[in-house]
Amino acid sequence: MNMMKDTLPGMTLGPLDDTMIDPLTKGMPPGVGAMRLGDIGAQGWNMLRGDLPFPIAVIRDDRLRANSAWMRDFTAANGLELAPHGKTTMAPHLYDLQISDGAWGITLATAQQVLVAHRFGVGRVVLANQPIGRQNIDACFSVLHGTDRIELYCLADSIEGVVALAEGATRNPPPEGNPLRVLVEVGFVGGRTGVRSGAAALELARAIAAAPGLAFAGIECFEGVAPDPDAAAALVDDIVAAGHAVLAAGLLPDGAPLVLSAGGSAFFDRVGERLNAAGFARPVVSVLRSGCYLTHDVMGYARAFERIQRETSLVLPEGGLEPALEVWALVQSRPDADKVILTMGKRDVGSDAGLPKPMWLYRDDGTMSGPEAMPEGHEVQALNDQHCHMTVPPDSTLRVGDMVGFGIGHPCTTFDKWKLLMIVDDDYTVTKAIMTFF
Repeated sequence: MNMMKDTLPGMTLGPLDDTMIDPLTKGMPPGVGAMRLGDIGAQGWNMLRGDLPFPIAVIRDDRLRANSAWMRDFTAANGLELAPHGKTTMAPHLYDLQISDGAWGITLATAQQVLVAHRFGVGRVVLANQPIGRQNIDACFSVLHGTDRIELYCLADSIEGVVALAEGATRNPPPEGNPLRVLVEVGFVGGRTGVRSGAAALELARAIAAAPGLAFAGIECFEGVAPDPDAAAALVDDIVAAGHAVLAAGLLPDGAPLVLSAGGSAFFDRVGERLNAAGFARPVVSVLRSGCYLTHDVMGYARAFERIQRETSLVLPEGGLEPALEVWALVQSRPDADKVILTMGKRDVGSDAGLPKPMWLYRDDGTMSGPEAMPEGHEVQALNDQHCHMTVPPDSTLRVGDMVGFGIGHPCTTFDKWKLLMIVDDDYTVTKAIMTFF
C-alpha cells in the first residue's frame, strides 16, 4: 500500500527577495539602478514595449502555475508523491511554488545544490547522486544538524560508496533521529549508475543498514536514460523486486516506510503504473522526481507527454502541460533574402535537445495587438555564442528590430544560462523576477 506523507512548510525567501540586483546582471535594463529582487515585479516593465534588454528569458506565469497544479492533481489522483528535480531550475522561488502545491521534497544533484536548498528552507531533499569526495560528503552531513535541519536522502550503488559515507558519519556524527538516509540505486547494463542485479542491491542495502550514522531508506532508479517506455517500466519493476527483497530481509528501521523512487520526466506514467501495481503489504512512499513538467518544452518532453496522454492507464487531470519558458531575441540583420541573424546564441538558450524553435513574432509599431504565430518556413539552422542563424522564406516579412519568441527543449540547459529570469503575465508585463543558483 502507498503511504502519503506530510508535505513541507513554506520556504524562507525574504533574504533572497532582499538581494540587490544591478544592471550588470543579464536581463536587467541597463538604464536602471540597483534594486531588490523582490521589487522588480513592481516596476511595470513590459517586454513587448521594449522595456527589457534582448535577448531575454521569460516564464509565462499562467502556464507555470497551471503546470504545477496539473502535476499536483496527477500525483494526488494516483497515490504518488512528488520530489521534483530542483536541478532543472535551481530557482528557490519555483521550489516554493512546487512545495505549496504539495511536493514531498525537492530533488537535487550535487552537494552545492543541497546547500542552496538548505539556505532557503527546503525541509526534505533527495540528492539523486552518490556523494563522492570528502568535501561533498561532509557538506551532506552538515545540513542534518540544527533547528533548520534537512531530512536528506542520497544514493549509493557500491560498497566503496557506502564505506565513504560511513567514514563521513564518523567525522560528522548525525544527530539522534536524523541520520543520512540512503537509497540503493538500481541501474541497467549500458545505462548510467546503479547496481546491475537484485543480489547486488540486497548486499548494498545490508551494508547501509549496518553502518552507524546511515539509515537504509529504500530503492530508486533513474529511468530517464532508458531507450523506450517498456525498458523504463522494466527498470521500475527491478526496483520493486529489490524492494520486496529488502523487506523480506528486515532491513528497514522499525516503523519506517519503504521509499521507492524513479526520476525522469519522459516516462513518469510508466513509473506510476508499475509502482501502483507493486502490491506491498508494508507502507510505501512512491516518489516521482520529474522536474521538467514545471516549464515543459516544445520538443522532447512535449512529444513524451503526448505519448503519456495516449497510452497511460493512470488518472489524468483535465488540461495538460504547456510550455512556459521562452527566450526572445531581436532580428539583428537580414544579410540574405532567405536568412536572418538574431541576437541570441549558445550563451542564452540550450540546444542539447534540439535547436530552439521560432514560435512567435511581434513588431512594436502599432500594427500588432500582441505576438502572432510564426509562419511556416522559419527555422533555426545554427547558433554561435551570441548569434542565431535562421532561414526564412524569401517573402518573409521579418525585418531588423522585430521581436521573435522561441520555444525551447530540455529546460535544464536554458535555465542555467540565466541568473535572473522574468515572470510575465499574458501581456508580457513583468510581475516578478527570480534568481537561479547554478
